[in-house]
Amino acid sequence: MMGALAEFERSLNGERTKAGMAAAKRRGRHVGRPKSLTPEQVDHARELIDSGKTRGTVAALLGVDVKTLRRALA
Repeated sequence: MMGALAEFERSLNGERTKAGMAAAKRRGRHVGRPKSLTPEQVDHARELIDSGKTRGTVAALLGVDVKTLRRALA
């Protein structure tokens, strides 16, 4: 019986979370994890890579992982 109540409460919690996220989106708020790099940082990274720097060096300079930089440049 307690398990059924816990499962019901869990589903209600999920519904409330989704409703809150939808309301925030309607208000124009960003929902989710913030971006690691700003558009200006991505442009700067492109310039550095074009000038001959490696992706690893640029990623270390910006304080992010190489995979994060690769995703931002794509």
